[in-house]
Amino acid sequence: MGWPGSKIESFSGWGIMEVDINHILQVALKGGASDIHLKAGLPPMFRVDGSLLPLRDARRMTPDDLARIATSIMSKQQRDAFKRQLDLDLAYGVPGVGRFRVNAFQQKGSIGLVFRVIPYKVKSLEQLHLPKVVSKIANERRGLVLVTGATGSGKSTTLAAMIEHINTTRTCHVVTIEDPIEFLLRDKRSIINQRESGTDTHSFAGALRSALRQDPDVILVGEMRDAETIETALKAAETGHLVLSTLHTVDAVETVNRVVGSFPPHQQPHIRRLFANLVQGVISQRLVARADGRGRVPAMEIMVGTARIRELLHDEERQGELRETIAKGMVNYGMQTFDQSLMHLLQNDLVTYEEALLQCTNPDDFALRVSGIQGNDGNDWDQFDADESEDFDFD
Repeated sequence: MGWPGSKIESFSGWGIMEVDINHILQVALKGGASDIHLKAGLPPMFRVDGSLLPLRDARRMTPDDLARIATSIMSKQQRDAFKRQLDLDLAYGVPGVGRFRVNAFQQKGSIGLVFRVIPYKVKSLEQLHLPKVVSKIANERRGLVLVTGATGSGKSTTLAAMIEHINTTRTCHVVTIEDPIEFLLRDKRSIINQRESGTDTHSFAGALRSALRQDPDVILVGEMRDAETIETALKAAETGHLVLSTLHTVDAVETVNRVVGSFPPHQQPHIRRLFANLVQGVISQRLVARADGRGRVPAMEIMVGTARIRELLHDEERQGELRETIAKGMVNYGMQTFDQSLMHLLQNDLVTYEEALLQCTNPDDFALRVSGIQGNDGNDWDQFDADESEDFDFD
């Protein structure tokens, strides 16, 4: 199987040569791949615009091939950690080619490897086609901002763009805690210190506690992975810092449930109140195919921490009102549901109608709206047609 219409090429004599991981990665980048999958019994597989495709004319990889590749990209410390844990996250860079986030794991007695492409250049919020409200959220001086979505939905790219926005517009100290470090951020107007878990620090929670003693203005935590990290991040936001992080949740309601549900029942009311008081924004995203076939573009649900939103978050029984409130907050606060985001992308010819209908939450109402007929959520869509405000009031 080949890669129709792409720049993917075959390796000359690859069947008898030792596998060259740098060459594989170079070919993948030329073909526009976002991920490279290496598994025994298969040729190298590339994810392009969401689809998995094999490297043309490449032979199937053997367990020995994968063992050699894993050994070549790991330090001694990382090899020892992999032997203990049987899985490992690390960063790998190829001069003149690119940087990659790598997950190595054991499967069926063999090593598996997945490489995620990390662009050298951090794209701006505008280049990513993100709504103006995202820059407004990034301009906040304190509180908690969460970027959520499934694996591969572009959370790290959005966070990097937000940090770069801060870096080019403010003089402050930014501390990032990542596993591993993905985008390399250069000091501009801000000072940026990036720490990698396992290399520069032993744990997320420990590094986060330490960061509070490093005079930070902004703290980026790569992932809210456990209750200890969540609690420390909330405390950091409570003491006057802007904290940005990610969660693997699909929307604002699930995000609230995940944060609160990470704690035992007797702590949950306190955590709910704390989260409600501190949240500045929850940006939930998924990637959808562009209409021109050139990659994907993010569709986003954006919840802003307004007084009304905080009121609903305080009361568990009223969480069902969040979606409607988000939809009605588009004009005044820049909030939007996934369906409103998809409508905006459709109106700007960034996605096709078929793709928008496939990805939307309420296909019937969406189809009616596109046809010019009012759907069930009348007020939500009435506001969508109003002129977008550039000066949102979050209070």
